[in-house]
Amino acid sequence: MMRLSARNQIRARVTSVTDGEATANIELDAGGVRMVASITMEAARELGLTEGSEVVAMIKASDVILAVPE
Repeated sequence: MMRLSARNQIRARVTSVTDGEATANIELDAGGVRMVASITMEAARELGLTEGSEVVAMIKASDVILAVPE
């Protein structure tokens, strides 16, 4: 087990994996909330991610920017 500084850890299930040339888009279901993670193809292969995989999404961000139309 590894201890991490990231405090936003969300358990999720992979609902789809879309491979690109260098990046894979991993669609997640986090308790009814849809999330998409873009990771390298190499990382997706190393993690063995497939539809139905159980994962923990870890989010570490310094900014969250919201906008609304004028």
